[in-house]
Amino acid sequence: MNGIFAIEKPSGISSSQFLLKLQNVLMSSSVFSKEIQRATAERMQQFQRETGKVPSKRKLRKVSKVKMGHGGTLDPLASGVLVIGVGTGTKKLGQYLSGTVKVYESEALFGVSTTSGDVEGEILSMHAVDHLTMAELKTMEQKLVGTLKQTPPIFAALKMNGKPLHQYAREGLPLPRAIEPRQVEIHSLQIFPDSLNTDHGYQLLRPTTKESEETVSGLSHQKNLLTDTLYFSKQYCDSQGWETENAQVEPPFTLNDEQIHALIEKGDEYRAPLLHFKAKVSSGTYIRSLISDIGKAMRSSSYMVKLIRCQQQDWALDKQNVFKMEDFTENDEAVWTEVLEKVLEKGSAVNVGEEMVKAQEKVSGLQQELNVQAQRDSAADVSGPEPAVSDEAPAAGTKRPLEGEEEENHSRLGPNDV
Repeated sequence: MNGIFAIEKPSGISSSQFLLKLQNVLMSSSVFSKEIQRATAERMQQFQRETGKVPSKRKLRKVSKVKMGHGGTLDPLASGVLVIGVGTGTKKLGQYLSGTVKVYESEALFGVSTTSGDVEGEILSMHAVDHLTMAELKTMEQKLVGTLKQTPPIFAALKMNGKPLHQYAREGLPLPRAIEPRQVEIHSLQIFPDSLNTDHGYQLLRPTTKESEETVSGLSHQKNLLTDTLYFSKQYCDSQGWETENAQVEPPFTLNDEQIHALIEKGDEYRAPLLHFKAKVSSGTYIRSLISDIGKAMRSSSYMVKLIRCQQQDWALDKQNVFKMEDFTENDEAVWTEVLEKVLEKGSAVNVGEEMVKAQEKVSGLQQELNVQAQRDSAADVSGPEPAVSDEAPAAGTKRPLEGEEEENHSRLGPNDV
């Protein structure tokens, strides 16, 4: 099997770990194991022809597993669409790594910034939230939509002087220079009505251990984390007649003594205002950075607590053309194999949900037929063989009497016939 398909990655696992798990599931199936055996045999024959020797296990390693890759990493915290290439389909993954449109739905909390920009980081700063209004928040749908500059978060895979940014952060090393902003495209931004709501289950992060404090202390000296420039979109700035895309925003409101006391008094019962939105963005856009920018634009701070990739190119959760891991682990191999073959052949046009139901019904029907036939065979074995019927033909020129005909003819014999 070769081609592209999409699967929904759950939260709590890295993309590479999830890919390995999927690879193991597929390799245990008969359809893929047969392909592996065939590829291994071909590789062995080729190696023997070229060298006259038997290849080692290391030489056969590449063909002894299902070749797979993904078209764009999702953070462990994130869930949603993960595009998978299998076999020769891995060569097509490049088109998903750049130049594609993605749709994300995310939730965040106002009032705190973290080292990573999400709930897995440590607190860098805390700011006031009492001044936040829905009217001002809705203006982000204009201010941040279009072409704009965005500074990537320090916990990112981007490299500086050959070293990933996240390694500088984890090792507490200063960056050689400030992270350069990149141009991205925000095609649309929808702020949901439940934003600024405090009726949710997310607890606000709080400083924890001494080790955490030391990490925060080291990262607080890094460029970009709190002082990087906030940009609005070129389209919005042009509409305002501004000559620069630098956002004209005052610094965040700090917490006063009364607000700090209220936070301490409520403890874990405190709920920060929620930010809930959906964004359609270009490749290279960091949702954590978008959330951070919204926090700064609102004169506060914010960090991500939930992220769903709803769509990547034509693969979308609401189009039902995305597999779940359970489709492979909780169904008969005959069911998912048929559907996967269709998707690899026809692409995102296939409705995975509908095809899985059809395949399940088909396999179930075949199984019922086999069960009925097995019952018939079992009944035949119990009753024993049927009486043999002679196929011997009557002698030439004679008529084989019908059942009861011979007895009837004897009753009609005349006196001269005796």
